[in-house]
Formats: sequence, C-alpha cells, structure tokens
Amino acid sequence: MTSVPPLIRTRDNDFFFAAAAAGRLEIQRCAACKVLRHPPGPACPACRSFDWDTVVSSRRATLHSWTVVHHPRDPAFDYPLAVGLVDLAEGVRLVADIAEVDLATLAIDMELEVGFAEHGRGEILPRLFPPGQARGAAR
Repeated sequence: MTSVPPLIRTRDNDFFFAAAAAGRLEIQRCAACKVLRHPPGPACPACRSFDWDTVVSSRRATLHSWTVVHHPRDPAFDYPLAVGLVDLAEGVRLVADIAEVDLATLAIDMELEVGFAEHGRGEILPRLFPPGQARGAAR
C-alpha cells in the first residue's frame, strides 16, 4: 500500500497527464503572448491571459539541481531515490525522478532526457533518463 496521494487533475493540467499517458511531454503556452509555463495554471503570469494552448517538448533537458531521498520510504519507490529539477530545452523547468543514472555521476548541467514510467498509483508520469535511454518514447 502506497501513501502517494492520487493525482489532482483539473481543466488546466489534464492535458499534461493525458499527454504523458500517451508518451508525450506537452508544455502549456499562453495563446496571447506565447510565453511557456510549467507547472500549468489558469492564467499567464506574463500577460494574465486565460487563453492557452500547448507545445510538444523535445524532451531534452539539463540537470539544474537534484536531491537524493532516503527516508521516509514508500513501497512505490526504489531507494535511494534521485529527484531532479531540469531545464527543458524549451526554457521551462520540470521536476521528476531520475532513473538509470549512477548517483555518483550526477552533475549540474548534465544532459538528460524525459521519458515516462508508471508511478505510485499506476499513472504514467515523466521520468529522467540518460540521453538515448528514455522509456515511453513519443508515439
């Protein structure tokens, strides 16, 4: 039994979770001023427009920061669990688990690629992999 809370899906973020389930990383974009934003929200922080669309990310990323979680342990995760904050090529940041990387090799500005994997309650969410090793490629 996991203590991971269920996803909270709204009109503003449902596209993100639906795209992830289909193996795509989509970023919310203001329809008025074209500024990208993540995490998704109802209004553009730049111009306050409520109109938005999405763009499909290249999934290329560089590591901005990370942490390694050891406790508290949840059966939904493998430990130690590396969680990274990455700069996507499109200019926004994303937080996701890091997979298949030796923790001793993690370094600021290392290249990573966004893939997808099943999460604690069966949802498909972004996960960070070494370039060329991402699972859940765009379909």
